[in-house]
Amino acid sequence: MLCVKKSCRGILERRNADLDLHEHINLNSVPLKGRLLLAPISGFTDSPFRRIAGRQGAGLVVSELISAEGIVRNHAKTMELLSFREDERPLAIQIFGGDPGVMAEAARIVEGLGPDVIDLNLGCPAPKVCKSGGGSAMLAFPGQVREVAEKVVAAVNVPVTAKIRLGPEPGIRNSLEVVRALEEGGVSLVTVHGRTRSQRYTGKADWNAIREIRESASVPVVGNGDITSFEEARERMEFSGCPAVMIGRAAVGNPWIFSGRAPGREEVAEQMLAHLDLMMEHYGERGIILMRKHAAKYVHGFRNAAHFRKRLVLCTQKSEFIEIIQELRVQAGGGE
Repeated sequence: MLCVKKSCRGILERRNADLDLHEHINLNSVPLKGRLLLAPISGFTDSPFRRIAGRQGAGLVVSELISAEGIVRNHAKTMELLSFREDERPLAIQIFGGDPGVMAEAARIVEGLGPDVIDLNLGCPAPKVCKSGGGSAMLAFPGQVREVAEKVVAAVNVPVTAKIRLGPEPGIRNSLEVVRALEEGGVSLVTVHGRTRSQRYTGKADWNAIREIRESASVPVVGNGDITSFEEARERMEFSGCPAVMIGRAAVGNPWIFSGRAPGREEVAEQMLAHLDLMMEHYGERGIILMRKHAAKYVHGFRNAAHFRKRLVLCTQKSEFIEIIQELRVQAGGGE
């Protein structure tokens, strides 16, 4: 269960100024460093970015979603996604798949690597994930959800959590039933993204629905969707009563969202250089190419951002990155 060291009930009843977003809370035996958690994002929440988010105050970091089938088959590229560093903790590894037995076996393998939490992905709307019966495709089958949860929980000793959406589509919002299935399966916590599978990332996240789920659930519920600032995270927590929230897309290029600080351009430039070094340490020369999508996000809001973005996404050499970042230090200022 997610709780503060004092009491779970007390924290859910706190409001406004009493709500400390950096307060350490516990997920079963796992201490979290705060109430703002890094959501899994395919292609972004790799080891370097998780380390950066953790340093900026993310209470928990989550890997990008990883195929259970790939883990069981010992697929080389899949296994690469499982690598992590000790300074990323607390860390959740997120797995996806539709077969209960395969999910359980994958969870056993993942547990052997030593993560703090195993998370079940029932929320990804990507066709390549859903066509195999994983991700948010599972939302249409609560019985299967329960079986997956039961088998995974029975297979491992670390806490098991799950991330879901409101349902398959706006006309079929069965999240309360899915949460009950997960509770019966033994999960410790559920994160709810406030959209349906068919919405993908369009429209607005429904925080009224998240609050309703939180009020009816017997396990802690973490809210997720459309949080773009530290203060907005606080507002969403106060509105929903969720003891924590998860932040995804808004953290890319702005890991300071977890600390609530507004960095100056010099700090942004230094962070870009540090991020580039981490990417090259982790991936070798390929890290330069993989860094480009992050770099394009870091410069958002800088003067002449579009100009710098065009140059950054074409970088192939570390020296090019450094040159552009040095120019940012000199030329960048207020808004675009």
